[in-house]
Amino acid sequence: MGMVMANGLDLSYDAFGAAEDPALLLVSGLGTQRIRWGDGFCAALAGRGYHVIRYDNRDAGLSTHLHGAPVPDLGAVIAALRAGRAPEIPYGLGDMAADAVALLDALAIPRAHVVGRSMGGMIAQVLACEHPGRVRSLTSVMSGTGNPDLPQAAPDVMALMSAPRPDPALDPEGYVAASLAFARRIAGTGAPFDAAHHRWLVLEEARRGHDPAGAARQLAAMVATGDRRARLAGITVPTLVIHGTDDPLIPPACGADTAAAIPGAGLMLVEGMGHDLPAALDERIVSAIDRTARRAA
Repeated sequence: MGMVMANGLDLSYDAFGAAEDPALLLVSGLGTQRIRWGDGFCAALAGRGYHVIRYDNRDAGLSTHLHGAPVPDLGAVIAALRAGRAPEIPYGLGDMAADAVALLDALAIPRAHVVGRSMGGMIAQVLACEHPGRVRSLTSVMSGTGNPDLPQAAPDVMALMSAPRPDPALDPEGYVAASLAFARRIAGTGAPFDAAHHRWLVLEEARRGHDPAGAARQLAAMVATGDRRARLAGITVPTLVIHGTDDPLIPPACGADTAAAIPGAGLMLVEGMGHDLPAALDERIVSAIDRTARRAA
């Protein structure tokens, strides 16, 4: 594990594989941490010849948490966007993409293959738009474009995601139960749900840095970015969009929209995959990322 000062923040990261191999940066999703990119997944990518770097976004895990920053009113953010005004938020996805660039700078990496999941896919998209010289290839996983006309998450999924959960320090079993209920709901049908792994994962994330306010700031950044399709049209690096057919949080139409917005992008719909990456899919997803990265050569 390492820690670097990047973009005025402490960013915590770790790496797999040989430093002389081409860099591959993994960007995490909303309110989650780098450990969601499992060790086996990272090792498999390193085995394909990549120097794999995963890191905690700002306001997550062991990276800097902006405890002094306000928690935006999501309704006010949406109202501002509808009125054509810039919403008041502590930071945006552009700032989070700049964090990734600063991390690469600190590690003396000029360019990297970039893979992002969920909100991390949106950060990766913004990174490819705003810092095109730093991205060798782009893989956007279970993400979207911000197109307001696309299907939204199922209402019960939104209810589970937004419902307050017990404090894990005071009621760890209640916290696990609420977290597992959400994880089960967004999981796909293509692989058995691994309750033991998810239990470990949510408790480990809670131990490393439980921060609902930080997740709320990240959500505001994601919502405030708005429709990115016009900017995505300028991406020229090899791009792959991966999306599960069973995703109830960011429906598969959002993945198709992402692929349609980026010239030459491939679309890989994974039958039975939900809004998660079960270990059973590691080989298939790793192979697809590898094929996309090799197109950049």
